[in-house]
Amino acid sequence: MDIELSKYILAVITTDPNKVNGGGAPIFYTESKEEQEKIANYLSRITEGVVHDLDNGVYILVKH
Repeated sequence: MDIELSKYILAVITTDPNKVNGGGAPIFYTESKEEQEKIANYLSRITEGVVHDLDNGVYILVKH
């Protein structure tokens, strides 16, 4: 039986290091909300992923 992941987190982008405790995806720390949005948008274009704002200072980039 083959198991295939079809949706997974590619990256986490945050302005607050206390919100993220590591994990299986790269974490990008930014100094401002504007930089966070810029990095998230660049990464989404590069990886063809989708950015989701978790409304707590954390964005995740997901491959659907």
